[in-house]
Amino acid sequence: MRLSHLRPAHQIRLLQGGQEFFAALIAAVDGAVHDVRMETYIFCFDASGQPVAAALERAARRGIRVSLVMDGVGTSEVPAEWAQRLTQAGVQWRIFSPMGLLGLLNPGHWRRLHRKLCVVDGQVAFCGGINVLDDFEDPNHGVLPAPRFDFAVQITGPLVEEVHDAMDQLWWRFQAVRQVRRRDFKGVWKAVRAAVQAARQPDAPLASPAPGYTSHNARAALLLRDNLRNRRSIERAYSKAIGEARNEIIIANAYFMPGGRLRRALRMAARRGVKVQLLLQGRYEYFMQYHAARPVYGALLAAGVEIHEYAPSFLHAKVAVIDGHWATVGSSNLDPLSFLLAREANIVVDDTVFASALRERLVLAMREAGQQMNIATFEGRSLSQRGLDWLAYGLMRLALLVTGNRY
Repeated sequence: MRLSHLRPAHQIRLLQGGQEFFAALIAAVDGAVHDVRMETYIFCFDASGQPVAAALERAARRGIRVSLVMDGVGTSEVPAEWAQRLTQAGVQWRIFSPMGLLGLLNPGHWRRLHRKLCVVDGQVAFCGGINVLDDFEDPNHGVLPAPRFDFAVQITGPLVEEVHDAMDQLWWRFQAVRQVRRRDFKGVWKAVRAAVQAARQPDAPLASPAPGYTSHNARAALLLRDNLRNRRSIERAYSKAIGEARNEIIIANAYFMPGGRLRRALRMAARRGVKVQLLLQGRYEYFMQYHAARPVYGALLAAGVEIHEYAPSFLHAKVAVIDGHWATVGSSNLDPLSFLLAREANIVVDDTVFASALRERLVLAMREAGQQMNIATFEGRSLSQRGLDWLAYGLMRLALLVTGNRY
């Protein structure tokens, strides 16, 4: 991505962890005047998720149009009590690609809604990697010893309109598919016309920015990944920024299995003297993501790339800072599932103030919570460990072949 594609005049606030994110999100929803749109992979109705759901319920009850989309894998089932409460309040909620009888055995269900977006009144947007899920709880692993390490951003400025339009397009798709399934083709056009008219409603007055914004005049861009026009937009942005780096690259990524282009770009950067540091998942979460990442470490370490594994809790961040001014925060991991199969959304920011704030938190995490891996440690893995790593890597490649993707 050329820096000229970045739009100016944004106020961007960096949010770390669920505590900061949920407080900002709830405050924005409670201040909504006419419209709240939200998408998320996981919506867990736990101690952190219920206050978010209650804010959406309150907004709908006072006449705000509220739409909520949750992924059918991340959010497998909405509790009956909350399904009833949201519906009775007037919240329009949908499940993206719910599982059928075969579940994930059907490759058609591997394409997921992984982006985390929210727009309030067309004036304030949120984007990042944080699910609606308590930082200290995990559906598969129970209570965590420390909060997840993750980020989101709160944005005001011209980019909000792009986020709003992207969410509109997905919502229109839901409405159209719903009508077609009922064989009500007149209803398709009625739904589209209603959505267009709603989108043309006058915007609410621009709210004053919340305290704590780290940048007040940043240039920023929205990067979307889908299965049609934008299949490699996020990957290309990473590749270009890495290729142009001159001093420093810091990447924190939960599920790290980059394709050949990105691996070569990182190795070349390290060999031309750029300090390349990766903060990656050090705690076992899922077999595929944990083991499939290891086979790519060797060549990176040999090129001089630093790898730090984060172990106090689950690292869920998908962020990067390059040369102290280019930064990205979003939902896209650097793995084939994100790049090829999931709908993702990242914000790219060109701003030294914002990049510095994110960089400080990543450096602190590497210094205080990261365990640096060296070549000796990597090559000293047991035969069983190596076998599991290559088995996972092979299964990942096989899955991509089944879905007809090259990576």
